[in-house]
Amino acid sequence: MKKWITASMLLSCSTLLAQQKEGTILYEKKVNLHKTIQNEQMKAMMPEFRTSRHQLLFSDSVSIYRMIPEVEAPDPFSSRSGGTVFVSVGGGADGGDLYKNFAQSKGIQSSDLGGKTYLILDTLKPEPWKMTEETKKILGFTCYKATRKIKQTQRAVIRTFGGPSENSNDTTNKQASPEIKEIEIVAWFTNDIITPAGPENYGQLPGLILEVDFNNGTTVFTATEFKKTVNKKELKEPQKGKPISRQEYQKIMFDLMSSQAPGGFKINRN
Repeated sequence: MKKWITASMLLSCSTLLAQQKEGTILYEKKVNLHKTIQNEQMKAMMPEFRTSRHQLLFSDSVSIYRMIPEVEAPDPFSSRSGGTVFVSVGGGADGGDLYKNFAQSKGIQSSDLGGKTYLILDTLKPEPWKMTEETKKILGFTCYKATRKIKQTQRAVIRTFGGPSENSNDTTNKQASPEIKEIEIVAWFTNDIITPAGPENYGQLPGLILEVDFNNGTTVFTATEFKKTVNKKELKEPQKGKPISRQEYQKIMFDLMSSQAPGGFKINRN
């Protein structure tokens, strides 16, 4: 009996030691533009899908997520030192490097907007994932399915330029009533890689997220490459920019987009 307990404990220890706690991973982000645009004329002028590549550098407690411009980074795993330079653009939903410190429950996103650089400050909170027993293989890792639902609010800004009006001939803005939709998010994570990180703002699972499906194929993140090492010098908190809350940043972005949006163009304020 004692031998069996000892063998079990040794097996558990060896399993823990085999789990990966740091690394570098590449994701392909595929957005179905036709699902996000309601204007049929705009659909006809745009391709159905837009694809981009992104990089996640992580340890068990810190991660950095960023976009990889193809012309700037032919080798995403090469070092900053040398010929290849990484341009920190488009990491999170609003652009720039997305930094997360899970031990401190802190998130910082660097973003350029209107000619200024901002540091968007967030608090990392637990996410209400629903775990399932469904599994599949991604990059050789056994991944488990988790789901959650969110409510997404959209507002339409309708602009009228000139034209006859009973009150004024000036340009006017009209904001329609918000539309609320329930969106399902499906994530596939592996507990062979010990980090609650994932692409963009997705995370807070018992292991690294290797795939995300937002709203039934509207946006899909898929891990395409994995490397067991990471340049820890790059896992630094962003410092350049004006600290600002997420709410303050969204207001600045919404006001800027509203002033530039053509008539009838729908803006997602989330």
